[in-house]
Amino acid sequence: MSTLMVRAFVAFELSPEMRQDLAAAQGVLRKSTARLTFVDPAIIHVTVKFLGEVDEKKVPQLVAALKTVKAAPFPVTGNRITVNNPRSPHTVWCALDDAGKGREVFAAVEAALVPLGFPRETRGFTPHATLARVKEADPSLFRCLEELKGVPCGGCTIAGLKLKKSTLTPRGPVYEDIAEVTW
Repeated sequence: MSTLMVRAFVAFELSPEMRQDLAAAQGVLRKSTARLTFVDPAIIHVTVKFLGEVDEKKVPQLVAALKTVKAAPFPVTGNRITVNNPRSPHTVWCALDDAGKGREVFAAVEAALVPLGFPRETRGFTPHATLARVKEADPSLFRCLEELKGVPCGGCTIAGLKLKKSTLTPRGPVYEDIAEVTW
């Protein structure tokens, strides 16, 4: 009997209004001749922890562990559209200001999931919402980023976590909510 696996991650959900602001920024990025793969604005989120392939039988334990993460709702503001690495960009994202609250929740999620066999992240938590993946960069991408300097990127209140299932398709990922933890 085969084990059913679920590709899963923990995320902060952004408001529809903030996603609209980020979609407008994507509109500017679309003028670039760089080869970019855009994230559907309807599914733009902040990944707190990518879990990878998880045994479906472990999902109830995961949900129980996430319910132990306590926090108060906190505001996030998109402060700039940038790339993960200017010399070798792989991702265009909106960097978020959250006064360190996202990092606190990230640390609590890490602590809650280590006992379930999920290793701690080796990189620090950088709150961001991915707008596009860079297949091939060119100077026009940086001109678009320059154009986006100072453009409002929206904001919203983060009031919980979502455990999400990700199914990869040729047209991009499809996300489904598995569970939600609200504060």
